[in-house]
Amino acid sequence: MSEAFERQRLSFGAAADAYDVIRPSYPAQALEWALGTAPIRVVDLGAGTGLLTRLLIQLGHEVTAVEPDPKMRHKLTERLPDCAVVAGSAEQIPLAGGAADAVVAGQAYHWFDPEPAHAEIARVLRPCGVFAPLWNLRDESVDWVARLSRLIDEFRSSRGEGVPVDAFGDAFGPVERRDFQHDRPHTPASLLALIRSQSWYLTATENRRRQIDNAVRALADGLPQSFDVPYVTRVYRATRLSSRSY
Repeated sequence: MSEAFERQRLSFGAAADAYDVIRPSYPAQALEWALGTAPIRVVDLGAGTGLLTRLLIQLGHEVTAVEPDPKMRHKLTERLPDCAVVAGSAEQIPLAGGAADAVVAGQAYHWFDPEPAHAEIARVLRPCGVFAPLWNLRDESVDWVARLSRLIDEFRSSRGEGVPVDAFGDAFGPVERRDFQHDRPHTPASLLALIRSQSWYLTATENRRRQIDNAVRALADGLPQSFDVPYVTRVYRATRLSSRSY
């Protein structure tokens, strides 16, 4: 991976407090579709401040959160002091082979180096365990949200979220996909805070940030003082094959 890419994927710690407050969680139905409803051992890769981790725990799962950024890990531990939190990455997961029934990645898979990450995920999963990356994507069927996405695309140079997923390597079976809709209440000020939590904003120059702020404020001027940001949570899942199958 390039130095610039590595800098972006480790940029969130500088905004850990804001990230924890402003980023959306996920609908429970998305996790139930991916993992089922029975309690299992789940590894949350790229766990950040624990937005997905919290939901997994609420659903009754035994969770180990893996996060490379120390500031994000600190916030996660602060919010979930009883959760197992370890330093690591998708390419180097500090857990024993077969330790997990499922591995998830919320808003993180697009930061993985696919080949070594797939091998590590397969290693820590038991046979027939599930890998399920998921994203909260803005629902661009709403006009103002589509305009916001076009604005973001003008400024963003990094890899986008929700990258197409076709396969997870030879250790996994076919990939399935489901979408789930939900929304999050916002104001013009919180919408700007949401944009400021993005990696491409965090790594931009001060001049570029001012341009982005002005563009988002101009768009928000046409919105009510309170409104919903609609999301589509896109979930992929695939089953780890037995060792004799790959």
